[in-house]
Amino acid sequence: MKIKFKLNGKDVEYDVAEHKRALDFLRDDMRMTSVKEGCGEGECGACTIILNGKNVNSCMVLAVELDGQEVWTLEGLNEKGDTIIQESYIEKGAIQCGFCTPGFIMSTKVLLDNNPSPKEEEIKEALEGNLCRCTGYTKIIEAVKLAAEKRGESR
Repeated sequence: MKIKFKLNGKDVEYDVAEHKRALDFLRDDMRMTSVKEGCGEGECGACTIILNGKNVNSCMVLAVELDGQEVWTLEGLNEKGDTIIQESYIEKGAIQCGFCTPGFIMSTKVLLDNNPSPKEEEIKEALEGNLCRCTGYTKIIEAVKLAAEKRGESR
């Protein structure tokens, strides 16, 4: 089935199998390697993308459902120079093995786009769909707070 959608700000037209997950399509066909399979069940957040302004687990979406939609991956944020969140994660040491990091960054972006000055509880709630096996989450929460602060300064 032919689909047309926006990927990282660019128009895309592609033929996809009706049964293919958005995760597999984005990672394998579109080469968006930041989109990773962790659990394949929508529980870990490693495959998080931004779909029409919301963070979504791409393992739970069929590729055909992207038709007519707007999709952002970490690659797109980097291309357009939107790196405050990534820099904050690095600065606060919130990255260890890095497997889960793209998903956390995408969820952080959605949070800060909708709530530029979140309270700690709001940060925890926004990130509850993302799991990390390496950290105790403290550094991640600190990174989100720093990103919010830096984004506020750049406005």
